[in-house]
Amino acid sequence: MIHFVLQEKLQRAVLEILPDADISSVLIRPCPEPKFGDYQTNALIGLAKRNKLNPRDFATQVIDKIEVTDFCQPIEIAGPGFLNFRLKIDALSATLVDAAKDKHLFYRTALKPRTIVIDYSSPNIAKPMHVGHIRSTILGYALAKTFRLLGHKVVTDNHIGDWGTQFGKLLVGWKQHLDHKALERDALAEMERLYKLVNNDCDKDESILASARKELVKLQDGNTENRAIWRKMINLSRHQFDEIYSRLRVEFDETLGESFYNNRLKGVVDELMAQGIAEESEGAQVVFFNNHKALKKQPAIVQKSDGAANYTTTDLATLEHRQKTWRPSEVIYVTDGRQQLHFQQLFALYDRWKPNHGIKLNHVWFGAILGEDGRPFKTRSGEIIRLADLLDEAEQRAYKTVSKKNPDLPKDERHEIARVVGLGAIKYADLSGNRHSDYIFNWDTMLALVGNTAPYLLYAFTRVRSIFRKLGDESLAQPESFALDQVEELALAKHLLRFGLVLEQVVDECRPNYLCNYLYELAGYFGAFYENCPVLQAKGETRTQRLALCKITGQLLQTGLETLGLETLDRM
Repeated sequence: MIHFVLQEKLQRAVLEILPDADISSVLIRPCPEPKFGDYQTNALIGLAKRNKLNPRDFATQVIDKIEVTDFCQPIEIAGPGFLNFRLKIDALSATLVDAAKDKHLFYRTALKPRTIVIDYSSPNIAKPMHVGHIRSTILGYALAKTFRLLGHKVVTDNHIGDWGTQFGKLLVGWKQHLDHKALERDALAEMERLYKLVNNDCDKDESILASARKELVKLQDGNTENRAIWRKMINLSRHQFDEIYSRLRVEFDETLGESFYNNRLKGVVDELMAQGIAEESEGAQVVFFNNHKALKKQPAIVQKSDGAANYTTTDLATLEHRQKTWRPSEVIYVTDGRQQLHFQQLFALYDRWKPNHGIKLNHVWFGAILGEDGRPFKTRSGEIIRLADLLDEAEQRAYKTVSKKNPDLPKDERHEIARVVGLGAIKYADLSGNRHSDYIFNWDTMLALVGNTAPYLLYAFTRVRSIFRKLGDESLAQPESFALDQVEELALAKHLLRFGLVLEQVVDECRPNYLCNYLYELAGYFGAFYENCPVLQAKGETRTQRLALCKITGQLLQTGLETLGLETLDRM
């Protein structure tokens, strides 16, 4: 692809002048202003300053070393040392011809594939998945699909919360208050009821709290009855979790809960103590970060005063297992922003415990989902919204819209369209914004057919599909070139070429919103092309070229949407 060729030639030119230069940051990006060119780099400015060179003089030397006349018009220097690249039509045409032959879709797989472990979703056993789980689940899955699209090996791990102090209270509730019929109707709702009931009782009665602690100790010691109840809780929970994941079309390679690492926790603490990393403080084993500015006043407990481990200990054992089992180059944790301190401590601690681990540890955090009142998104009664109920409502709302727009469609087809549109709308609303930002949950906005929404993009795809339905059995000819005479043709073609760059940006920064924005812009460029450049009415080679542009656009829209975890439709 052209941008990769340009980037590689740019990097080689830099190395001819500065043989020891770090070229990892010598990258090209789309020009923010098309009037200045198609691609741009500002990397030479910083590189020149670090080497005590005049940036514009350095840029001139680099231009003299680059051989890109086959692809570009003369390279322009702008400002203090920006390089602007403007593509030749012939080069653009040749790339489109290859894409029309299905040789590529403007991206290439990694020359050196990496192994990436992605930890996402991670619900707690015995509790229904709620709206708070949607962001981690959707974001993690989209990242996994993007990395895989670019040829990397990805291991996805759903680190479920299946161990901890809450099980003592659950065991008391199960043995004393279980409603078997309610358990059959909705297992998670019944377990949630039991936990709330016993938790409230514990606040009022110390003897009940003592009973819960005894039941927990029995569970941890391997008591047959308690282990059997615990396993049933896990199986019932995972069954309902799997139903949610199936609806969302989300999959995992592994589902290793906290309990999987139980036998390793004591060993972890012992090693930290032996290495002088953990020290006793008020009966607990604590790690102090005296040489870490950000964490100097934020010590981490790895063993409580009663001898119990905690999340930090479990996460250390988990990370150790991931390193030994999959040997990843990167481990990504997808959680909400409230856990930033935890992961700062975890990463700093692991660096001290395993100083030569060589893994990039990455906390991909996100903001909250808010209601229209600006507060955490809940029901009118103030309850946390169950994820299953949210998905149901999405499909129901979409069904009403579809039925109003297409009342003559068969009922089953309307339901299928509503399922794809409704669930896609929720996913896309979550992915399309800056993940660090909170966002307002608004049904009308996310289900709108205009704006940066899933329905708008899905409709754009169906417009492409409608063109080819009208062709009937007519075979699609392969263009020998693309004239790109019309402004709208040229704009669409240039945007298509940027797909690979966008994918690289997504994996570099773990921000799927870059892909969302790209697809939204693509739909806009295609809309302008569709309105101003007749396709089926065109003649000869022009018709062939425009049909090929439509085909490529449809393929890219579908690939992009599916990478985000959205299904597509042939009609809406």
